[in-house]
Parts: sequence; C-alpha cells; structure tokens
Amino acid sequence: MDLAALNAVAEAMVTPGKGILAADESTGTIKKRFDAIGVENTEDNRRDYRECLFRAEQTMREHISGVILFEETLYQDAKDGTPLVDLITAAGSIPGIKVDKGATKMAGFPGETVTKGLDGLSKRVRAHYERGARFAKWRAVIDIADGVPTWGCVKANAHALARYARICQQEQVVPIVEPEVLMDGAHDIDRCDEVTRWTLQTVFQELYEQRVALEGIILKPNMVISGKGARRQASVQEVAERTIAALKATVPSAVPGIAYLSGGQTDEQATAHLDAMNRIGGFPWKMTFSYGRALQAAPQRAWSGKAENAVACQEAFHHRARMNGLASLGQWEQALEKKAA
Repeated sequence: MDLAALNAVAEAMVTPGKGILAADESTGTIKKRFDAIGVENTEDNRRDYRECLFRAEQTMREHISGVILFEETLYQDAKDGTPLVDLITAAGSIPGIKVDKGATKMAGFPGETVTKGLDGLSKRVRAHYERGARFAKWRAVIDIADGVPTWGCVKANAHALARYARICQQEQVVPIVEPEVLMDGAHDIDRCDEVTRWTLQTVFQELYEQRVALEGIILKPNMVISGKGARRQASVQEVAERTIAALKATVPSAVPGIAYLSGGQTDEQATAHLDAMNRIGGFPWKMTFSYGRALQAAPQRAWSGKAENAVACQEAFHHRARMNGLASLGQWEQALEKKAA
C-alpha cells in the first residue's frame, strides 16, 4: 500500500471549493428519478444524461473534485465512443466507483439492514482501478425507529465498512466510508445526535482493528439533523453546531476530509447547512459535499430526456455545483439562489 499516493488522492477529493458528485444511482434508483421526469429508463438514456453532466467541463473543473459512478457507467462509452471515465479525467476530476451491492434485510434483526458486497471485492476493485477509478464508495444504512438501531446492526455495518476500506487500500483505491444514519422518521435532533456518535465511534474502532490508514480515506456521514417527521425542525445553525460537535467527538484528525451526504434534504437546505458549518470553522478536516439528488434534481428536470435541453441541464448543474462549492468555503449567500431563479 502506497499511503502517500492514497493521501494525495484523498486530499484532491476535498480540494477547497470543490466537492464530489454522487452519480452512482443503481438502475432501480435512477428509474425512480427518470419516472419523475417522464423519461424511459434505458441504458442509452442513462448514458446520455450522465454524459451531459460530465461534458459540463467548466463546472467539473471548477467545482467537482470527483464523481462516484455506478459500475455500468464506469465501463460505458459516450455517444462518440469516448469512455465516460475519460471525459471525467479530461475535466480535471477523479473517477470513483460504488462497490457495495446494496442493503439487505439483516437476519434476526427486524427492520434493520446490512450492506452486502464483500465477496470478490478485491478482484472487482482491481478491475475498476485498471479502468480508471481511483476511489470507491460503500454505504451502510442505519435507521432510527422504536428499538432501532440495535448494537448488532451498528456493529455488523461498521465491520463491513472497515473490511471494504482495507480491501480498497490494499488495491490502491481510496475508500469513501459512508455510514448513513437516515433522517426518515419522527425522531428529534437529540436522537440523531446520539445514534450518529454511536455509529461513528463504532466505525472508527472497526477501521482501527482492520488496520485501515485514516490518512487515506474520506468520511461521508450524515449531518446531525431532525427526522423528516419531527415536530420541531432544528435551525440551520443548530444543525451545523451539533454536527461539528458530534464529529469532533468521534472522528480522528488524521482523516483528510468530510464529504457530507444530503440524505433527503432539499437542494438549498443541504447547501445552507454545509455553508454554516464552514462559517463556524475550527475543525481539523476539510468539509465539503458528496451530493447526489441535491446536485442533480434540477439538472434532471431541465434535461427531461431531450438532447436539445443539454445546455439547460448543464446550466442547472453549474448553478448547484457553484452554490455548494461556495458553501464548502463558507461563502454561500441565500441571495445568490434568488439571482439564478
């Protein structure tokens, strides 16, 4: 393992002013997105949409440090025959790959899941590296409900994340470690805080036990936030303060960066929270974004499956990427959203 090389990639992924585009929706997930805009979920349409984003060269170069791809996309070619991965690297961005096989029901633990995909992972990661991927992603899902999560679920998911991370580093690929405490449900911010701290403490203990070099990972956590159904929704400032406090208590300073998931927040909520955290400052890591829907909802609507809408799609993508790039520097202003409207 060349830790210096892994660290260089990890540091590049959290370059100030840039963040990570999560374009790794599974075929089933992107079908839901396409259904919402009346587009058929075909391989060509998936390619055309993603190619439209990757060809937004100014946006990619200025605001996108890396792109998480679904396996299909990593091996796809653009309409003109250029590998999509080459479009990403040509725009100065780093290609990455989602390697988990999704969350599956956890036997003996009603209402809880564990992420699968460790079988054959080393061989798959090696092939992805040869295709151009320099980082990977694995998502663990922790739900909050009555009696949930359990210790067994948190432990199993943390262990799988750590095994994945060690395998990636062995194959010279930077692992994004993503333990997502879901914001679905009616729980308050206190409960989210408690479960997030518990989850992160467990994840870092497992990373230590599996001999993962923290200098060569990126953490992709949820923010500490009220559940969607909570009667009291915490303010932007409270979310920012509680999230920073929780991470300071659980995340070692050796980690190069935190790239937050949006987790079902609206576009502007995700941007405002990230901006507020960076305005507060005082933490040892770079804090940026790794957003999927919060970066793509507007471009998808603008595109709507029509080639003639490519420019509108790219303009919408540029706006959201720029807003989040500013938020990663603590320089976003609400007024900038209105100017673009």
